[in-house]
Amino acid sequence: MDYLAPITIEEAVGALASTSDSRVFAGATDLIPQIRSGRPEPGLLVDLKRIDRLTAVTEGDTSWTIGAAAPTSGLTENIAFSRQFPGLSEAAGLIGSDQIQNRSSLGGNLCNASPAADSVPAMIVNGARAIIATPDGTRTITVDQVATAPGHTSLEPGEFIVEFEVDKPPARTGDAYLRMTPRTEMDIAVVGAGARITLDADGNCTEARIALGAVAPTVRRVTDAEAALIGHPITDDTLSAVAAAASAACDPIDDKRGTIAYRKQVAGVLAKRVVKLAAERAAGTATENGAH
Repeated sequence: MDYLAPITIEEAVGALASTSDSRVFAGATDLIPQIRSGRPEPGLLVDLKRIDRLTAVTEGDTSWTIGAAAPTSGLTENIAFSRQFPGLSEAAGLIGSDQIQNRSSLGGNLCNASPAADSVPAMIVNGARAIIATPDGTRTITVDQVATAPGHTSLEPGEFIVEFEVDKPPARTGDAYLRMTPRTEMDIAVVGAGARITLDADGNCTEARIALGAVAPTVRRVTDAEAALIGHPITDDTLSAVAAAASAACDPIDDKRGTIAYRKQVAGVLAKRVVKLAAERAAGTATENGAH
């Protein structure tokens, strides 16, 4: 197995084009355990961590650009980013241990294509876009178009994600991410839930995005729950409608971490809680205790 650490995107694209038996990685926190568990080794490993554009996190006038290989610790420790996207920052902070977060990245978390990936619901509700390097240049797709099934993505051979673009949220907008795990840390979500809520001056919801992880082959938007919120204040009745819609939207599996019935129930509870927290942040009433 050969190893290459290019310093430019063009060099990485060229290396991938040189052989069909290659794989990129942006931290190897998933790749190394997979190889050790018996998966076939690629003939060429391309390490993206030395390409400056892929590890940068920059704030623009209207959006943030996050390198696909940027360590997630760089997001959780970025005060300005975490203030604008507390839910996405918290989701990034749930990827493994403190040590792993110095290597793990949003690009790796997404392209591993696990239905339970913590950062993906948070990216989807924030409308994140993926800039993809190809042999012919770049193309842009939304994050929800990347994973197509467990362990599979829409990326063609030789393609990789360069960076993510996330527009800054409008006024009176808050996001949140919550998950349920058997252990408090270092575990895979039984269910994960992300939400982003925008309120008007009267407290009515004008925009809602809700996404669930670990309840279907890919992260699932809950459009019925979103529709139940639009035009209404965040009340017990609207939250009950959100919970019912979230449970109904699930298509989970039975496994050692949870049954189908359990996941559906938990999805409804988490959706209700995450919407409430996002709305409190949008209104500026969330407390530190309420955010965890």
